[in-house]
Amino acid sequence: MEDPSSKKNQKPSNLLLRYAGLAFQMMAGIGVALWLGYLLDKKVNIGFPLFMIIFSLLALALLLWQIVKDTSRHDR
Repeated sequence: MEDPSSKKNQKPSNLLLRYAGLAFQMMAGIGVALWLGYLLDKKVNIGFPLFMIIFSLLALALLLWQIVKDTSRHDR
């Protein structure tokens, strides 16, 4: 049988890894969105980085929604 105090010791490290993973997903997602926007802006040849802005804001909104969804179902 497992000691209940050992579960308390594991929980903060699991949360740290979980939130670090979410932060990495956020950085990678925004980075990919910026890169795709840059490529599309270069192909369309607009003087203003329109697609970079649109893709990065869209990625930010989707990733924030995912973070809120993931953290709200967290077992307390």
